[in-house]
Amino acid sequence: MSKTPEVLFVCVHNAGRSQMSAALLQHYGMGRIAVRSAGSEPAEKVNPAAAAALAEWGLDITAEVPSKLTTEDVEASDVVITMGCGDTCPVFPGKRYLDWQLDDPAGQGIDAVRPIRDDIDRRVRGLVAELLD
Repeated sequence: MSKTPEVLFVCVHNAGRSQMSAALLQHYGMGRIAVRSAGSEPAEKVNPAAAAALAEWGLDITAEVPSKLTTEDVEASDVVITMGCGDTCPVFPGKRYLDWQLDDPAGQGIDAVRPIRDDIDRRVRGLVAELLD
């Protein structure tokens, strides 16, 4: 791995799960981990319920813009974490891939998104401990 680990979160719309994951990893990594997120079919804006769930913890993702997954995103990353992007995620040798099975917050209210946020939080904390150990 590079001196500063680089992590890419990928989901279909890059509006909920991957955005929450990226924000939490940036928060816990405190600049010691390079973080990006992308989607195979990006939405126009961040999921409002995902933004509201993170806002409860003082994190603001409302200015984030979902972006299209590129080959360059994957090539630049040490760890690629997929969340339901299926066969649309490019696979490169030498990259570490993790697939996080998470419910999709699309179309869900905040009460349904909070448990997803909490699950992501547990996984991200574990990832930080592993990458910075």
